[in-house]
Amino acid sequence: MYKRLLVGLLALGLAMAARYHLGTPLTPEQVGQYDLRPAVLPDGRGLPPGQGGVEEGARIYAERCASCHGKSGEGYPFNRLVAEPFPITPETESTQFAIGNYWQYPTTLFDYIRRAMPYGNAGSLSADEVYALVAWLLYQNGITDGSQPMNAQTLPKVAMPARALLELDPETHKRFPWLKLP
Repeated sequence: MYKRLLVGLLALGLAMAARYHLGTPLTPEQVGQYDLRPAVLPDGRGLPPGQGGVEEGARIYAERCASCHGKSGEGYPFNRLVAEPFPITPETESTQFAIGNYWQYPTTLFDYIRRAMPYGNAGSLSADEVYALVAWLLYQNGITDGSQPMNAQTLPKVAMPARALLELDPETHKRFPWLKLP
């Protein structure tokens, strides 16, 4: 009895999906918007050509990011992007986690922004805009001095303060055993 009911519901669901055009196949253009390959690796492989600076990044941030992350990246209503201390310690509250004290690779920041931001319009930023945003965010977190534009050559060379979080704890032989994710 249970199997018949389940099969009947499945058939009804498929019939309704076809009627209301649910699951309509994506066009090649739609697939191309989200199929950003290759993925950007920590050493910079996969970074696209282009570049951007802090001033341009500040303008783009104000237009496209500030409504979700706060005027200066302080985080409201969504995640904080700029915060201290550098790097995080066992006493750091999870609400203080940000790019400068939690992200281990600047290339991961580039890849995440390129694929997932801005919210509701993911993948709409050009490579130059993403480089500019990354330059501004690294500058705001005190990681770079903002004098050099970010591009495929300069970005992988940025030393992130949180890189030490990837090292094993000598006592427990685990990566950041004290860290509790939000």
